Amino acid sequence: MMGFEFATTHRVLVEAGAAGRLPQLCAEKGASRVLLVTDPGIRSTPLLDPVEESFARAGMPLFIYDEVSADPADSIVRDATDCARDNGADLVIGFGGGSSMDVAKLVALLAHPDATLSLADIYGVGLATGPRLPLFQVPTTAGTGSEVTPVAIVTTGETTKAGVVAPSLLPDLAVLDAELTLGLPPHVTAATGVDAMVHAIEAYTSAHKKNPYSDMLAREALRLLGANLVTAVKDGSNLPAREACLLGAMMAGQAFANAPVAAVHALAYPLGGHFHIPHGLSNSLVLPEVLKFNAMTAAPLYAELAPILSDRPFADHEDGAGVLIAALESLIAAVGLPVRLRDAGVTEESLETLASDAMLQQRLLVNNPREVTEADALAIYKAVY
Repeated sequence: MMGFEFATTHRVLVEAGAAGRLPQLCAEKGASRVLLVTDPGIRSTPLLDPVEESFARAGMPLFIYDEVSADPADSIVRDATDCARDNGADLVIGFGGGSSMDVAKLVALLAHPDATLSLADIYGVGLATGPRLPLFQVPTTAGTGSEVTPVAIVTTGETTKAGVVAPSLLPDLAVLDAELTLGLPPHVTAATGVDAMVHAIEAYTSAHKKNPYSDMLAREALRLLGANLVTAVKDGSNLPAREACLLGAMMAGQAFANAPVAAVHALAYPLGGHFHIPHGLSNSLVLPEVLKFNAMTAAPLYAELAPILSDRPFADHEDGAGVLIAALESLIAAVGLPVRLRDAGVTEESLETLASDAMLQQRLLVNNPREVTEADALAIYKAVY
């Protein structure tokens, strides 16, 4: 076994109804003025009502920035940072899906009174340095795992994204309150759940930094999600299934935060950039074909994962990889997600552009168990189209 390093969010709280305890948790960090970062969709629902009421009862000022969009642009990060500064926030809460949590990470860093770096200075790996404000994350979807990752993704142009990756982005606290996920629409539950399963699978087969801790978390994440996602989609009020998916998504996040994701994500990002397909659905669309492509080298590892999702016996590694892929295809069908790019609004004439753009994601492609060329990417897109 090679040496390895493992890092994650400092503290995790798994408790139904825990969002109502946020003022107390903030006070424990010495906070007195809190900025909560979320999106308009969540603001329009009752999800935030008990949170706002609890802050009012505690007499602690709570300021809400609710303009986060999917695939948030750099301008949103700057606006949210200005909101934090203008209101003197001394703690930041990300409340929502991955986009809100990613923005919250960057705001906590950029809005610190002693911050000297701008957003443009920190794109890349290890460049986000210096102090940050205390940071709590409260996911309302079971998918991204952003509450336990040191990564934030920003849309930097019309179709391009950039990542900020640094230990300073790891939050101080992740609050997993499954009650917040009870109202999720089935298609959102499905897409975010498959996204989390992709995190687990890609972490388990990552060419870099794969380690016993990430493997353990990836396997358990896959078990929890595989056993509960269909139930969570079909019975949105099933709290145990929701909580299992939320925990599985977090564990998958811990896994890929330490053993990074690869070609599935690299090919998914252009779909979001060009066609605004939600990230989880983008991952789901390309997942089976990428696994088939990788099976030439990753079959032994896929065979290790196969029994977690299927009780079908298999004779060898190649057969086991096929069992895993078939199980995932069945699950994707069971949760009702589209399986063809054309069904998600992708045009055939865009496939070459998508393949070219996927090659820009070398930060991810280097982690893939098999080298991916532009011709390979195009072949995968064509197979999925």
